Amino acid sequence: MGSLSIWHWLIVLVIIMLVFGTKKLRNIGSDLGGAVKGFKDGVKEGAESATADTNASKTIDVEARPKS
Repeated sequence: MGSLSIWHWLIVLVIIMLVFGTKKLRNIGSDLGGAVKGFKDGVKEGAESATADTNASKTIDVEARPKS
């Protein structure tokens, strides 16, 4: 009773296509794909930046001064 069969999903898909049209659905899919790609690129750049920052922070320059 709780699960939907393939026929239920096909009917829902046909109704959505009738309401929105295929062109609008294609545009929505394209926009969503572009957003996901942009997010992945941002995460990748952030990880590369974090790796570069951690490599640079391993070297510590200090100057020893005598106690006064």
